[in-house]
Amino acid sequence: MLDKLQNGTALDAQTQQALVEYLLQMADDELVLGQRYAEWLGIAPDLEEDVAFSSISQDELAHSLFYYSLLEKLGVGGADALAYARPVGERRNSILLERPRRDWAYTLVRGLCFDVWEQIRLVAAMHSTYLPLAQGAQKIHREERYHLLHMQTWFERLGTAGGEARERLEQAVAQVWVDLPDLFSLGTVGDALQASGILSLTAAKQRFTWEERMQTYFTQAGMVWRTFPATPAQNGRMGQHSADLTELLNTFTEVYQTNPAAVW
Repeated sequence: MLDKLQNGTALDAQTQQALVEYLLQMADDELVLGQRYAEWLGIAPDLEEDVAFSSISQDELAHSLFYYSLLEKLGVGGADALAYARPVGERRNSILLERPRRDWAYTLVRGLCFDVWEQIRLVAAMHSTYLPLAQGAQKIHREERYHLLHMQTWFERLGTAGGEARERLEQAVAQVWVDLPDLFSLGTVGDALQASGILSLTAAKQRFTWEERMQTYFTQAGMVWRTFPATPAQNGRMGQHSADLTELLNTFTEVYQTNPAAVW
């Protein structure tokens, strides 16, 4: 564990707790979305997308492992246990990412919203005073660019196609928009992250940048921009989740729970 960050700030108890919470948010986002993407294997619209989503899912899960490994080095717990053994109330992923895959349009809209925001979050992380995070974010940022390009291409294709494709896309946007707000939340640690330099952009600045970029994609797809929704009653960054996450955890932790002590 580092005694100090790059800017000379001591990694005291408060600073470390903020760092841990932030890493959990990043790790849990990637793990949950990677699992949702994996649900398309074998049932994607065509073979090319089957292969593409297999690759994207593997990338997301690998990124989650990186963040969990940083947490392990900070003494929080083993990476496998952090991914598979924590109860729902300790999870810090956005509620948006735990929702079922629904139809293809929903998956693409959710993917685009997340990937645009993740690019912004990763750029902020690349300037972090916590060097292991800054270094890892540089590599992940390069890989995530291709995820964003994939989602952007599909979004524009469906939006400009008209007919049922356009209708389903509009329905998906309406569904995704309801769950958007907590994606940009930092829970209770935003101020500490800013003060220590672990995060170089405020949650408000990240959301503002996200809206600017998303409006461009909506224009390219001929879609009407929607007003940002009000803050929801639940916030996944605070451990407040839906029954969808409970169901998902029961599914993807089933093998691990049969023998948590096993070495894979």
